[in-house]
Amino acid sequence: MSNNQSTSEKLLTAAIDLMSQKGYDGTTTKEIAFAAGVNEVTLFRHFGTKQKLIETAFNRYHYAEEMTKLFNEGLIGELHTDLLTISRTYHKIMYRNRKLFLVTHKGSSNLPDEVLDEAARHPQHLKKLLTKYLTDMSEQNKVITSNFELQAQSFMWMNYGAFISKINAKVAVPEDSLDEFIEESVRIFARALTP
Repeated sequence: MSNNQSTSEKLLTAAIDLMSQKGYDGTTTKEIAFAAGVNEVTLFRHFGTKQKLIETAFNRYHYAEEMTKLFNEGLIGELHTDLLTISRTYHKIMYRNRKLFLVTHKGSSNLPDEVLDEAARHPQHLKKLLTKYLTDMSEQNKVITSNFELQAQSFMWMNYGAFISKINAKVAVPEDSLDEFIEESVRIFARALTP
């Protein structure tokens, strides 16, 4: 763990690391504080509860803000190129945050609803961004009229499935294999929506 991290960042990183291995229920605040190199009182002073700590982690480290910036500043209005950029960015962020993702999938039967809601906020936000993008592209006659919300969901599930396959693979998935998948799936998806 980097020494130039703030105390809050150290606690968030420790919580994510431990909960991705042991689950939410199996991780104590004492263990998190120890892994962060602080005492448990410091954890409570910064976050109040273990639940608030992991909610903050999902809020800070997941992808809603980065994807919003991408949609506002990084797309050029060309469907194939934009979908490639969106897919590649999604995979980069998801892989970087894979431990955070694992927190929600690590047998945490008692993960508080507020934590699950915060985790779900990010894909819901991405779906809205994609739906608006496709709607805007349709208004410019750059994509065929369609059920854009359903198309956005399909595009997300396609990429989410590839992400899950990669992190669950027993053997490391080569980057060029993922790149080939992104290239081919985006090509097919863009072709289907192009007038």
